[in-house]
Amino acid sequence: MDFIDKHVAAIETDFVASWKADGGKVLGYACVATPVEMITAFKVLPYRLRALGFGETDMADARLSRFNCSFCRSCLQLGLTGAYDFLDGMIETNGCDHIRGMVENWKYARGFDFFHYLKVPHLTDASSLAFFTEELALFREALGAFSGRTVSDDDLFAEIKRQDGIRRKLRTVYAIREREKPGITGVEALKVFLAGTALPPDVFEDLLDRVIQERTHHDVGPVRARLLLGGSATDEVDFVRDMEDLGGLVVSDMLCFGSRAFWQHTPQMNGSPEDVLARMYLENLVCPRMFSEFPARRAYLLEAVRRARVDGVVLVHNKFCDIHGVDNVQLRMALEEAGVPVLQLEKEYGAKADAGRMRTRVQAFLEQIGNAS
Repeated sequence: MDFIDKHVAAIETDFVASWKADGGKVLGYACVATPVEMITAFKVLPYRLRALGFGETDMADARLSRFNCSFCRSCLQLGLTGAYDFLDGMIETNGCDHIRGMVENWKYARGFDFFHYLKVPHLTDASSLAFFTEELALFREALGAFSGRTVSDDDLFAEIKRQDGIRRKLRTVYAIREREKPGITGVEALKVFLAGTALPPDVFEDLLDRVIQERTHHDVGPVRARLLLGGSATDEVDFVRDMEDLGGLVVSDMLCFGSRAFWQHTPQMNGSPEDVLARMYLENLVCPRMFSEFPARRAYLLEAVRRARVDGVVLVHNKFCDIHGVDNVQLRMALEEAGVPVLQLEKEYGAKADAGRMRTRVQAFLEQIGNAS
């Protein structure tokens, strides 16, 4: 699927450059709690911040320190060096303290023409939903002022339905990935998802249609073990490729650069558009930032293991990512209780020096799975 590579080969892709040249606006965001439907309804391109394995963080370390998530430091480094200068603004959420530190240092150093802080609750009770609904109304107002457009409720409902169609197609891609004879590799699936984080919905939908058409009857061939990858935010294609070069196949994931961003997001179309989005996003954040939702995350993981016929699970957290580090311990215990082989790893995002150690650990895990089968 070489046609996808051009959408993940650089921070500013050819499509983004063309979009900007035609007068389009681009807003950056870092967290899956950000409702992209509201952004695209205003004809603005939402761009999910990514680092694509970039590991140099000297400038970022001076502002954020090395005792913070290496993925966030890599994104900050790219922002400080101008790689993200095509952005017209930034949307910050309280996904975690490291994301907030990244965005706020970036804002202080470089500035944004548009900046909005979207406050996302950590609970899902009635008062939290009401609060988030009000936050989305403020977000809608800010986007209108930024874009110079007016969006009706009907327009926003139409965008919600269109994004729902895209998520359905993503689930179809994952069904091809998870079936007994997978038709798509973990590397390819990650590239598909990453492409969608920097494309408008109509273009991404066409790309998904092509992927589904080409891979419905495809077979990637025999594999040594079927793996599920979960943990911290990561867009490291090379890390997944290393796992698959060793004979494993990542047939499913529990990543915010993956299934956690779309798997359970089905809108219940009652109430205002803000009501619909508040429920859909807040009640389906499969993320350790949601303090009371560990039972739901455990159930989500065990169901994915069952559905994808997983032989083993690899749980990874970026160094100093405390919320995933703690959550992965609990998830590991749940997997062990269920009799599922599990490997827990801590790694530095984008660190080439860490690649050999990771490969050795994964290779030993694959041998462990093979000996047990």
